Amino acid sequence: MAIPDVLPASFAYVILTFFYSWIMLFYLSIQVVQARKKYGVKYPAMYSDKEQLFNCIQRAHQNTLEVFPQWLIFQFISGLAYPVVASVLGAIWVTSRFSYAWGYYTGDPEKRMRGAYGYIGYFGVILLSLAAALQMLGLF
Repeated sequence: MAIPDVLPASFAYVILTFFYSWIMLFYLSIQVVQARKKYGVKYPAMYSDKEQLFNCIQRAHQNTLEVFPQWLIFQFISGLAYPVVASVLGAIWVTSRFSYAWGYYTGDPEKRMRGAYGYIGYFGVILLSLAAALQMLGLF
C-alpha cells in the first residue's frame, strides 16, 4: 500500500510544514547551545543566576517545546481533513515561533509578543481539528 492510497496528495504540504517546524526547533536549539558556551552555563543547569540574556534564549526554546506536542497533534489531525488550510496555519505558527524567539533574544521578555500572531495558526488548527471530529460524527 502506497502513501497516496492512504493520504490525499495535498497532505504533502502538511509534511513540509512538519519539516519547517523541525528546522525551527533545530535553529532554536542551536541558539541555546551557542548561548551556553557564550555565557558559561554548564549542564544540567537550565537557567543562569547571572545572565538574563541566556535565560531569555533558553526560555524561547523551552516555551516552544512546551507547546510543540499539542501543536503537532492538532496540525496532524487538521491536516488529514483540511491539508492545505492546515499547512498555511501551521506555517503561520512556525514562523511566529521565530518572531517570538527573536523578540526574546533582545533581552526584553516583553518583545516576545512579536510572535503573538502565531495564535492564529495555533487556534486555527485546533478549530479545524474540532471541525474534523464533528464532521466524522455527522454533526457538522
